[in-house]
Amino acid sequence: QVQLVESGGGLVQAGGSLRLSCAASGTIFSIRGMGWYRQAPGKQRELVASVTTGSSTNFADSVKGRFAISRDNAKNTVYLQMNSLKPEDTAVYYCKIDVTYYSGGYLLRDDGYWGQGTQVTVSS
Repeated sequence: QVQLVESGGGLVQAGGSLRLSCAASGTIFSIRGMGWYRQAPGKQRELVASVTTGSSTNFADSVKGRFAISRDNAKNTVYLQMNSLKPEDTAVYYCKIDVTYYSGGYLLRDDGYWGQGTQVTVSS
């Protein structure tokens, strides 16, 4: 009933930039928080950045000043602008949304709806 499509990952040199997008579609009623997480090999998944419905943002200390998060509510899309990338930013990046959607005539809420992930590799 809800699909998340992530795009924008790839290979970039240190100091470069990438912009990730995550578009939600389907029988969506509303989306509350939206966020980006990442998981590097052998490490736990961690929060990178999040944005509320009112556009309040939160960032991991490691990305403050380098990354920006934004959302387009009309398009049900969240973006992650990543600048001054470092090799330690290399990871699979996942978007997560808190979504209320229609299913079988009911309104259901899932506060942890995940995308499939997109690989970001930063070379030194």
